[in-house]
Amino acid sequence: MVRTPIARCAGKLAGCCVLAGVLVAGLLFPATATLGALSNKISDQVKDTLALMLNTDPPLMTTVTDSGGAPIAHLYDQYRVRTPPDRISPHMKTALLAIEDRRFYDHHGVDWLATLRAAARNNSSGSVQQGASTLTQQYVKNYLVHVLARTDKNAQRAAQEQSITRKLREARIAVGLETALSKDEILARYLDLVPFGSTIFGVAAAAQAYFDTTPDKLTLTQAATLAGMVNSPTALDPEARPDKAVERRNLVIDAMVADEKLPKDEAERHKSAPLGLSEPVRPLQTGCVGAGPSYGFFCSFLLEYLTEAGFDLDELKIGGYRVETTLDPKITEHAKKAVEAQAPKTTPGVANTMAVVRPGKDAHEVVALVANRDFGLKKEEFETQFDLPSGVENKFGTGSVYKVFTAAAALEKGFGIDTVVAAPNTHTSKVFKGGAASCPPTGEPNTYWYCLANHNDRYPPRMPLRQALATSPNTAFVILEEQTGLDAVVDMASRLGMRRTMATNIAGVAPDPKAAKELRVSQAEFYKANRNASFTLGPAPSSTLELANVAATIISGGVWCKPTPVRRIVDRDGKAVELKRPPCEQAVPEPLANALAVGLSEDSKGMGTAAFTARKAGWKRPMMGKTGTTEEYKSAAYLGATPDYAGAVQVFNDSTSPKGICVGAGPPRLCAEGNIYGGTVPAATWFDTMTKVHADLPEKPLPQVEDRYRHGDARMRAPVDAGPAPSTTSAPPTS
Repeated sequence: MVRTPIARCAGKLAGCCVLAGVLVAGLLFPATATLGALSNKISDQVKDTLALMLNTDPPLMTTVTDSGGAPIAHLYDQYRVRTPPDRISPHMKTALLAIEDRRFYDHHGVDWLATLRAAARNNSSGSVQQGASTLTQQYVKNYLVHVLARTDKNAQRAAQEQSITRKLREARIAVGLETALSKDEILARYLDLVPFGSTIFGVAAAAQAYFDTTPDKLTLTQAATLAGMVNSPTALDPEARPDKAVERRNLVIDAMVADEKLPKDEAERHKSAPLGLSEPVRPLQTGCVGAGPSYGFFCSFLLEYLTEAGFDLDELKIGGYRVETTLDPKITEHAKKAVEAQAPKTTPGVANTMAVVRPGKDAHEVVALVANRDFGLKKEEFETQFDLPSGVENKFGTGSVYKVFTAAAALEKGFGIDTVVAAPNTHTSKVFKGGAASCPPTGEPNTYWYCLANHNDRYPPRMPLRQALATSPNTAFVILEEQTGLDAVVDMASRLGMRRTMATNIAGVAPDPKAAKELRVSQAEFYKANRNASFTLGPAPSSTLELANVAATIISGGVWCKPTPVRRIVDRDGKAVELKRPPCEQAVPEPLANALAVGLSEDSKGMGTAAFTARKAGWKRPMMGKTGTTEEYKSAAYLGATPDYAGAVQVFNDSTSPKGICVGAGPPRLCAEGNIYGGTVPAATWFDTMTKVHADLPEKPLPQVEDRYRHGDARMRAPVDAGPAPSTTSAPPTS
């Protein structure tokens, strides 16, 4: 049957009437109706959605700052910053309403005239294509898609389906919003919510990304560009499609003229202006890569710390928190320059890492975590995302730095820092196993006693413990390990700060029940079970940060605190967020820690293993320190502290080639034999950093030593004091 024009018109009118009837029945409530009255007339689904919209905030970016409040990193799933209405440019509001909803202040959530016109057009086409949505309806749709259905693709599709049912539900919610919120609140919420790109949400993020400004300072042309984008952020992307963006911007400006918000002659001037985008257009990067080469390692440690404290990483990306950290930008700058001065970032196979901790009895604040590598994704540019300064990443060990734990265990056993200890040129332990076939057999199959020699034969045969710490004869500390007990030394390492390190296996990763036998247990369990005397010589993987925290524990009177990167956290409303922090512990008695600090004070002077480097740096103030070098020169370390700051440096082979590290002319390098020592690159890095860090600080003395910890108790003196007086002048620096 052929339909006449009159019949077609009647059909359209009938369709319009049906739709209008449905809309009026569902929507035409008095503007003054309360939310409670409205709830009686709408479905449970609409009521639930409306309640969620009124009480669920959209995802907001979390900002990480340094100790002074300057942003260093941003975490987000949707780059969005909440913006109060009075912090949005009037140009932005005017432009948006001109192009999207010129009757915004006249309707009550649904524009009936526009809806009926759209219904007629949709009816004639046989589908729902023309929306005529008000700004409030657009807000509803965007909220459903980008907030409530943010992680649910099916729900997102349902929120955007082209159907009368969806439009009706959307319109009902819009009317409900208009009874609960003011027009200005809805407008501000809309501008905080809508996308302006794939990851850019809200006007504040868009202002920064496209124009490097804030929303209150948007010019008319900038505001018109952004207002035009909300129609289709991808198709109207001003960077990718500048011609389309200009065309749409000018359409917005014309709409402002039509609304009598802008004189026509002024409009022409704005229409001829360039887009004026930032170069390059760049939203703030999310995650620790965005923190940059100097702060990325600290950021990575921070995220690990927060997740251990109970934060969910996804919640951090949407929660809108402000995390004020302990990072000191000046100390970080000094440390970053120092690690790269000693080993440039392009040095193949040689990582130089440093951690600096502020000591204290209430907290150990991490102020710097750096490496000569940059934190990032570009491996070819010597970037990495391995946690070089904080993780257990030095797989070759600290060397003689671990003698600190043997000395601490000996002090606890009854020794003093002036107790004389034996230091023969060679020693064969009949207590510990673990030697090679060249050592005497124990009588058990393929098992040998532990035998070793000093680095050279110029050590005196006996010396005070403090001299042994400064000059580092290996035999002296294996003998001390025998006298104090290996279990006590291993436990002391954990007590003073190597807790995460000691919980890993001898490969520096979590124990694996499916791996080889020695990898199934922690380092602590491995060394105790195997009665391996090499523990005091530091051959196993270790963390630079934990070494620094050991120094902080000692200089803090023996108080261990978990190293923290957080000073305080506030939520999106400015309320403080409490973190789960393990309490600080008195790891060793304060008099013992004080004696150990003084016992370690000779390393930077006289014949100490770091004395040459300290003098070269002009270092004169009191400090404690200890060098370390591993047997095959694949790594070396330095630990040191003053009452103000504790720090540690580890230099290690980070390549896939198991070679030693050579120093001399030019940067350090991998080589067949190796000749690095803790007193070279590691100590130089430490002193280079700390001379600058302490430049304006008053000099502070080390603590006093109680007599018990100076001379030891009587039962520890007799066996080692007999014989010729020990030399105090011929200790060769080796470590």
